[in-house]
Amino acid sequence: MGKARDAIIIGGGHNGLACAFYLARAGYKVRILERRPIVGGAAVTEEFHPGFRNSVASYTVSLLHPKVIADMRLAHHGYRVIERPIANFLPQPDGRYLKFGGGMERTQAEFAKFSAKDAAALPAYQDALEVVADLLRDMLLKAPPNVGDGLSMVTAALSQGRRVGSLSLEQKRDVMDLFLKSARAFLDGWFESEAVKAAFAFDAMVGNYASPDTPGSAYVLLHHVFGQVNGKKGAWGHCVGGMGAITQIMARIVEAMGVEISLDAPVARVLVDGDRAVGVRLESGEEVMGGAVIANVGPKLLYERMMTPGDLPPDFLKRIRGFRAASGSFRMNVALSALPDFSCLPGTGEHLEAGIIIAPTMDYMDQAFIDAKARGWSRAPIVEMLIPSIVDDSLAPPGAHVASLFCQQFAPELPDGRSWDDAREAAADDVIATVDAYAPGFAQSVIARDILSPLDLERTFGMTGGDIMHGAMTLDQLWAARPVLGHGAYRGPVKGLYMCGAGTHPGGGVSGAPGHNAARVVLKDGAMGGRLFGRG
Repeated sequence: MGKARDAIIIGGGHNGLACAFYLARAGYKVRILERRPIVGGAAVTEEFHPGFRNSVASYTVSLLHPKVIADMRLAHHGYRVIERPIANFLPQPDGRYLKFGGGMERTQAEFAKFSAKDAAALPAYQDALEVVADLLRDMLLKAPPNVGDGLSMVTAALSQGRRVGSLSLEQKRDVMDLFLKSARAFLDGWFESEAVKAAFAFDAMVGNYASPDTPGSAYVLLHHVFGQVNGKKGAWGHCVGGMGAITQIMARIVEAMGVEISLDAPVARVLVDGDRAVGVRLESGEEVMGGAVIANVGPKLLYERMMTPGDLPPDFLKRIRGFRAASGSFRMNVALSALPDFSCLPGTGEHLEAGIIIAPTMDYMDQAFIDAKARGWSRAPIVEMLIPSIVDDSLAPPGAHVASLFCQQFAPELPDGRSWDDAREAAADDVIATVDAYAPGFAQSVIARDILSPLDLERTFGMTGGDIMHGAMTLDQLWAARPVLGHGAYRGPVKGLYMCGAGTHPGGGVSGAPGHNAARVVLKDGAMGGRLFGRG
């Protein structure tokens, strides 16, 4: 039996590392158990072909919270982000293109190519979105009110709801629209050009196995705009060294604080004694005991595979079984002999440093979802391509490049019982062909490709159903109801068990917020007399 710790963290992703930092800073003895041979969870940089390295799963920076960056002093330890010159580049099938970002005037000029009315509407749209985004930013580092906690729940709800009450009636309507409407219904109320609407609707499809016509999809659009880079709200960027640089820095920081990180240490079972979690058993048979067990894995993985059903309340287990985890994502990393050359905008330029979006209209996005439901994946999928080696030459040999292809609308399970192991290459061919249709010669430039189907994402990173968010970002699975109403404040249904991953508030993305918030709850419970080991 291993030495007892104050806290055991299951999973060494960025949220687990952030949680460990705050606990260690408070004097807790912490051990992180990571199933893979590398720390970082989905935020890792790995070589996938000789000489070619890339952010294998998570691939871009915006949502990492400024408080986490500052508290951990990440910049002091080498964290550096290069901001995109423009946010996104959207080729159109008619030979036109739209460049989004780079400032209000530049974006308005791009919109004006498609609609003068849409260009004029942009400032008011951005203002409306920013009001709601600021509302969410204010809630990111606060534990949601926990239903069933009596007066403390009421106090927390009133405190967090106060800002909503201070909004104007028009702003409250915007909040309602963004939480309840489909992306199409919301954007149709602002813009007329299909290309312009697609520029915004893409964010509603990221990690969202749904159509832009699905009610609630407007919120997913909002979820992707409340981040910032280098102090610029809504900006996106590339972390030098890839996403793994972030988690490697975090790991070095917490290890210097005394946190023990065990690699190749997959957890088989959470150990429960009576009504309390007391430790874990590894697949090796080793038992590690702790005063708090904190799970940085998805709720379905934790409760359906790592716990004995009899240790969980029956209704809670029923709700977890109904918790939806399926983001429809398919991920590729490709080694390139040359940069892509787009027919609509030939040659190099800032557009190749942006997020290159192959999804020209919302009808295209809707058809991709329809195809995925019927056939398993769309033959013309939604694709975002990033080429980080343009700004970071540490990722590829001289003259060559790496690209991330993040693709949407791929069914977690294929129809007719087929396995993704048998279909992944064909799906990858369709992704490459989709890009090649806009950038002829792209397919010939591919030297090697690393493919992660939804099944691969689950097996490699523990993402149930390949869900990059650890659970659908729908209204019934947000805030105090993430993952289950009554357990939305990071505490599990067993004493001493906590959650700190993306399956808790505020959800997916490399933010560090769930880890920060869970640590605060653990510390609060410890201060109130929770049984912790090693507190001399």
